[in-house]
Amino acid sequence: MTDALARLHDLGITLPSVVAPLAAYVPARRSGSFVYTSGQLPMVDGTLPRTGKVGADVSPEDAADLARTAGLNALAAVHALVGLDTVVGVVKVVGFVASAPDFTGHPTVVNGASHLFGEVFGDAGAHARSAVGVASLPLDSPVEIELIVEVR
Repeated sequence: MTDALARLHDLGITLPSVVAPLAAYVPARRSGSFVYTSGQLPMVDGTLPRTGKVGADVSPEDAADLARTAGLNALAAVHALVGLDTVVGVVKVVGFVASAPDFTGHPTVVNGASHLFGEVFGDAGAHARSAVGVASLPLDSPVEIELIVEVR
């Protein structure tokens, strides 16, 4: 078992199946030493556990949990393409938060994914990041996470 897979096991986390694309794209694509994921929603067994706007319908704490789930889906997409054992480090995370107009806690929400990557990859999970508030996301999802990792 690789370090990342062992850490997931130690955390009691099983990688989910890759979420099927909702449109004309692939879940992840490799270019040279990098793997880019498509935006991942917090799908669980093919459905969204929550919908709505953060700061109105969804609490920031619940949204952070959803961001963690979306991050796990991003890891599943990477693993299916190249295997988590090839990951050298997490380079960049982009988190989109569908939020109420007065909500400004986007960084705290996206921490749900960022903390997961740190738990799984240790120091190699440290990354650059953007946390962006948006008016809406596909399927009325509260969050969406994109991931760029470097691989060997």
